[in-house]
Amino acid sequence: MADLRELRADKGFEDVRTYLQSGNVVLSSSAKPDEVARKCEQLIEEAFGLDIAVVTRTRPQLAQVVKRNPLGKVAKDPKRYQVSFLTTKAPAELVRRLESAAVAPERLTVVGREIYAWHPEGVARSKLWGLLAGRQLGVTATARNWTTVTKLLELAVE
Repeated sequence: MADLRELRADKGFEDVRTYLQSGNVVLSSSAKPDEVARKCEQLIEEAFGLDIAVVTRTRPQLAQVVKRNPLGKVAKDPKRYQVSFLTTKAPAELVRRLESAAVAPERLTVVGREIYAWHPEGVARSKLWGLLAGRQLGVTATARNWTTVTKLLELAVE
């Protein structure tokens, strides 16, 4: 993570902070989010030889994700409450597939480019999680548990 932080600091991004060993970076830039994502992907490939898709959210967008918290009344364990961040809005067919994979007591809510998923019994045997974490999602995405989501917002506000 230190290498990742230094890599971005050296390339013109400001206020670069990382969160644990999670692959999450909070930074400031005057560039548009899509431009930031492309630049980060390029830098990661050049420095580490890895072809990694980068998903970005602005500070206000991340704040809205946390404020929205549609499953907050049922999702009591932040490590089992996941938010998947998508690069584009989920197509209706994908939403239907995900909804049919959610087996009680799991819960799922799709709002714009985020998918909120509550896995009270864990993800090990979850068909829903298998779809969310797999490449068959059909949309570039990354998922983070609620603890990480809220910590990233704290870092972005500092």
